[in-house]
Amino acid sequence: MSRAEQPSRRTVLAAAASVAAAAVAQGVVPAVPAAAAPETRAEEGGGRAPARPIDYRSWTTCSDWRTGTAKGVGVVAGDRPGVVMGTPVGTISYPDPHTGTTATWEYGTWTGPVHQLAVPATEAVASWNADTPAGTWIQVELHGTYSDGTATPWYVMGRWAAGDQDIKRTSVDGQGDGRSAISTDTFAIGDASTGLRLTSYQLRLTLYRKPGTKLTPTVWRLGAMGSDIPDRFTVPASTPGLAQELKVPRYSQEIHKGQYPEYDNGGEAWCSPTSSQMIVEYWGGRPTAAQLAWVDPSYTDPQVCHAARYTYDYQYGGCGNWPFNAAYAATYKDLQGVVTRLASLTDLETLIAAGIPAITSQSFLSSELTGAGYGTSGHLMTVIGFTAEGDVIANDPFSATDDAVRRVYPRREFENIWLRTKRYNASGKVVSGTGGICYLYFPAGPSPSQLKALDAVGVR
Repeated sequence: MSRAEQPSRRTVLAAAASVAAAAVAQGVVPAVPAAAAPETRAEEGGGRAPARPIDYRSWTTCSDWRTGTAKGVGVVAGDRPGVVMGTPVGTISYPDPHTGTTATWEYGTWTGPVHQLAVPATEAVASWNADTPAGTWIQVELHGTYSDGTATPWYVMGRWAAGDQDIKRTSVDGQGDGRSAISTDTFAIGDASTGLRLTSYQLRLTLYRKPGTKLTPTVWRLGAMGSDIPDRFTVPASTPGLAQELKVPRYSQEIHKGQYPEYDNGGEAWCSPTSSQMIVEYWGGRPTAAQLAWVDPSYTDPQVCHAARYTYDYQYGGCGNWPFNAAYAATYKDLQGVVTRLASLTDLETLIAAGIPAITSQSFLSSELTGAGYGTSGHLMTVIGFTAEGDVIANDPFSATDDAVRRVYPRREFENIWLRTKRYNASGKVVSGTGGICYLYFPAGPSPSQLKALDAVGVR
């Protein structure tokens, strides 16, 4: 059975309730720094009602990075300002649960300012862009304040390296305080019906390197998306406003069935990395021959195997970790990636008009999406345009061949299966929908029109 037919954690964001009483997993940093002062941002409007139920905030510039509290790290300027190792504050031992080995690492931390959410959130997803040479890795954590004034624990949102030779990149299970919890890559309020919300958060970044070296990770972008999407089985119909198609490479996950089963049972479950590779190559990124040397030379599209290996989350046991995919895209020269939510197909049209495709996550019965020919509880595909009638043109990796990947899906059906938060599964049970989640990959130096489009959908 393919991943497109199996239950997926990606659509069960409310699964946090099932682990809410779990103890918070131990972090790798031995001490929690004092909270940084809240940031002030003029565009937040002094408490005006937000126009969108989504708040994405990132730190990318020298001035952004200097608003945080640095311990053992420094800020580097240039075309892509970032955080790098300075004089480490100490060493730690990290027992890698996926290799069974323990190693010692030097570390330093950057703790961001308190970000007051324009939209008190039921969910939050962090994402980051970084370079991690061999001998280095990073950890990203989130800490927040609830609407009743109490605090969350420091939650690990990911332990990540571009490669897999030093640590195995991983999410961390078992994190919760009885009110919120982490489901792989997503912070979620356990019972949103109580009215409890996340009103602010801080992000903490920890950089690691082998002791006695001058190695350093470089983190160019760190951010998080908070949202409070209302429960809904249907969404209002949008009005078509664009007829345009982007020329995005087409790759099938299905031709990789049985290849490298150690990465989530092979290609039949690789919708996320296959979609990621399509857009990476749309922007001109491609693994080198040396990077692909490990792939069986008889395999077609070896770069898809490469994407699966280097997005794989060893705890989740799959390639569908959202921020790990965005971080993978940003390992290619002059690319960056974020995880956010969009509010409508109009948002997608705005991006397509600026030349920016998007990877969307949706779940549906086979009867709910004409032309798909399958049902899924969680599947990623790449939106590349719109027809003159307003229907969605998608590169759907759940296709038998590369040539069959391009699909046209009815606009009304697509927007509903992507934007809803509740749906009925094949057994008639109410389960979660994805609420407009997407990955966006775009140039490190966007054009003016691309900057305008990204700003319009809340990405800066």
